[in-house]
Amino acid sequence: MTAAGVPCTPGYHGPSQEPKFLLEQATEVGFPVLLKAVKGGGGKGMRISQSPEDFYDQLKSAKSEASSSCGDDTMLLEKYITTPRHIEVQIFADKHGNCVALGERDCSLQRRHQKIIEESPAPNLDHAVREDLWEKARAAALAVKYEGAGTVEFIFDTATDQFYFMEMNTRLQVEHPVTEMVTGQDLVHWQLQVAEGKELPMTQVQIGQKISELGHAIEARIYAENTAMDFVPDAGIIRHLRQPQQSEDLRIDAGFIEGDEVSAHYDPMIAKLIVRGTDRTSAIRKLNAALERYEIVGLTTNIGFLRNICQSHDFVSGLIETSYIEKHKQELFHQQSIPPEAYAQAALGVVLQEQLQLHPTPGLQPLSGMLNGLTHDFQPRTILLTANEDKNEADADSSRVTITRLSPTRFDVSVGERCFSNVTAHLRGARSIDVHFPHTRITSTIVRDAQYVTVFDRGAQYRFRLLAPPWAEKVLGTVLAANSVVAPMPCKVLRVDVVAGQTVEKNQSLVVIESMKMETTIRSPQDGTISRIVHSKGDMCKAGTALVEFE
Repeated sequence: MTAAGVPCTPGYHGPSQEPKFLLEQATEVGFPVLLKAVKGGGGKGMRISQSPEDFYDQLKSAKSEASSSCGDDTMLLEKYITTPRHIEVQIFADKHGNCVALGERDCSLQRRHQKIIEESPAPNLDHAVREDLWEKARAAALAVKYEGAGTVEFIFDTATDQFYFMEMNTRLQVEHPVTEMVTGQDLVHWQLQVAEGKELPMTQVQIGQKISELGHAIEARIYAENTAMDFVPDAGIIRHLRQPQQSEDLRIDAGFIEGDEVSAHYDPMIAKLIVRGTDRTSAIRKLNAALERYEIVGLTTNIGFLRNICQSHDFVSGLIETSYIEKHKQELFHQQSIPPEAYAQAALGVVLQEQLQLHPTPGLQPLSGMLNGLTHDFQPRTILLTANEDKNEADADSSRVTITRLSPTRFDVSVGERCFSNVTAHLRGARSIDVHFPHTRITSTIVRDAQYVTVFDRGAQYRFRLLAPPWAEKVLGTVLAANSVVAPMPCKVLRVDVVAGQTVEKNQSLVVIESMKMETTIRSPQDGTISRIVHSKGDMCKAGTALVEFE
């Protein structure tokens, strides 16, 4: 690449893998350094070492993950640029010596070194720099006599406006639809034409003209993951799925439908949502509106988090770089307040859906009891709901919703101290409910999944757990597990870092697990002493299974 005039990041890319030698190379390059698996991708086998003190630990972790996910723990190291953007160029080359760039994509919005939002064109990029990126990407492809579709990836230093070659992916990327949106081309069709020995369908000038006409495109990756728990993957069956309507400017590439299971053994991406607008501002608005209409129940997703990004001031302004999420934590992870109307909708939905199941014939819908066996139409009914996943019994964090039926469709509803009188509610289909409060009318989606109730209300999602009343805990013998660290997701235990009887400190590594090819370190939530190791290396564990117990 250097010989072809393509700027490269300072680093070590040689065959020697002896840890001491790699540390010497890292010291020569200068900390911080980025450790990368030579056969890695999607953030697998990638770690940042900030200093010589943490180098060996980060190297060990990167090699372990690379070996597990790529089958090769060979590493390279590069100077880590502290405020980078990740910008890549889509190139195509044929056997006739033609090579074109189909624009660039900014992929700087990442977590765990994996992209979650990609867009084209890259925002806030000087025209001369853009042209230079395209030229260097073409030079990289021509230098190796490349043919077909490829993605030349660059690290862009926001502090100096310099960019450096990172790698080339010899395929179409997950995010190629944004390029298709801004060029109007089917890139898979281009691949077939090149494979047949034909010349490229368009020249560089024609491509540049198309990009100037077709506006701006953004792709958001819909993942099964818990963003509040450091983006740990989730798994489970999709119990409910409602997607926004597709159009010329809105595209969904999905691998799952309602009823499918998202496995713990593969990448947790459920779908890609791609929108196009006349400009970037329009595209962001369309993306936010589409995310409002996207509903998934059965597992935790990042949809709400993606909406927070769309509404973030710096993102809207195009002030992005790869550590954006870390630097905007307070804004992006703010705790969602739950209005009493949401609790009321959930409780009314439970009541009306149970009526529909027991008495599907219109006009025969007595109010059925829950846990207490009460069947009188006008008997007040109390439903206990909590939005706290860790709560298994009624307490001060629960909301007590009392419903008193006045007529087949009219109710008095109290949520804690808040009272709503003469509320009208009726179902519109099995999962949609119309509720007329004294001050507002709300149409929402209510999905019941075992002991959970999910409410989709005007773009917001609220997930509640139905709790048994205190007296039922004694009757049913419910026991709350305590003094243990549990698996946050279905996983395989890769390593146990402690032994029974060992004294540990808060945040000390206890167990390393793997789920969906991603390693996660489970750390101690407290100072204490380990009483028992429940699961050992190689064990497969379900979500919620105890891994380590404390005295």
